[in-house]
Amino acid sequence: MMKGRTAMATAITAVAAMVLTACGGGGFSSEDSASAGSLTSDSSKELNVLIASSGDPETTAVKAAVAAGAKKNNRKATVSVASDINQQLSQGFASGSPADVFYLAPEQLAGYAANGSLLAYGDQISNKDDYYQSLLQSLSYDGKLYAIPKDVSTLQLVINTDMWSAAGLSASDYPKTWSDLESVAAKLTSAGHVGLSFSPEYARVGAFMAQAGGGLVNKDGNKATANSAASVKGLTEVKKLLTSGSAAYASDLGAGWGGEALGTGKAAMTIEGNWISGSFSADYPDLKYKVIDLPEGPAGKGTMQFTNGWGIAADSADQQGAVSLVNYLASNDVVMGFAKAFGIMPGNKTLATQWKDDYPALSPFMDGLKYAIGVPTAKGASTVVSDFNSQLAQLKTTEPKTILDKTQTNLEAIIK
Repeated sequence: MMKGRTAMATAITAVAAMVLTACGGGGFSSEDSASAGSLTSDSSKELNVLIASSGDPETTAVKAAVAAGAKKNNRKATVSVASDINQQLSQGFASGSPADVFYLAPEQLAGYAANGSLLAYGDQISNKDDYYQSLLQSLSYDGKLYAIPKDVSTLQLVINTDMWSAAGLSASDYPKTWSDLESVAAKLTSAGHVGLSFSPEYARVGAFMAQAGGGLVNKDGNKATANSAASVKGLTEVKKLLTSGSAAYASDLGAGWGGEALGTGKAAMTIEGNWISGSFSADYPDLKYKVIDLPEGPAGKGTMQFTNGWGIAADSADQQGAVSLVNYLASNDVVMGFAKAFGIMPGNKTLATQWKDDYPALSPFMDGLKYAIGVPTAKGASTVVSDFNSQLAQLKTTEPKTILDKTQTNLEAIIK
């Protein structure tokens, strides 16, 4: 999954527990989907795999897995790391020479599926039924499954424990409510750092909207709810934190993302995902931190859910080889190897308990799947979310409802 600094640009990264009406509703049909007999199969062609990497650990692990999977299926494959995966995917499709296999974000899927760029290969994956249904829905279009989840992530609160102790705080002070969060953020703020930092994007502040019972769209994904009273309440809490001086956007602190703000000592807490484990191991190995549940809002617990899928190009000369490779990359041993190498969280139910047993300090992230919401996945939604993100930069001086009214209008235009 695209994490950390990469996730800041795409996750939005990261990702997606719903299907909008434009994306076909519930259930998956095998009609017109790729069947084994109809797949192209030219083993003389090298498979090209395009990824967006969070850093060297992810790149190294994916390259090793792709090489092993290709060898097992008597293929050759090469991995390329994109500097801008959305742009490079678009260029590849436009030129008729896309990568065979690639990271695919749910918010990009609808557009590519609608114009015939993607292979609907989901029924060819052996462990398809083991994935959380919400993830499969986010990677479907018009009733067909176009990608298998590569991983899943949620957001929780990450605390610098040295700063926490230095402020005279203990485990009994872990925030359970918004009021608690405001209090500890104030106590943690000093001349050298703020109490809380996060990125100015829906993929972070959306957690507060969820805790208030809101979000950009409703649970079924067929109605825009950006300017609902609940959503406004959530964004108003974010503004309150920012204007208090106890919280600041990571970018305003000179940090690329919340993890960097925490790792460099510019913030005592951040709101980030399970990718922080790999990033902190690589960039801030001496940092002592603890992951806890985000505090509850008026509607209870709430967080964001993200996923990315393995996409396959419809124009691939070796669709069969590509599907076989994805089957290998989705196998339990490979997925858990990715978890160890760069901190991903598996999106299939079989591995959930194993992952929590292996990484107990990160278990709040897996627990968050029970109450997480995602980002809209309708065609054109990524543009709407990007515009919303740009408006969030002015939240301290703008009324939340003003921002959300515009986003509501933009969403209503694409949800038919």
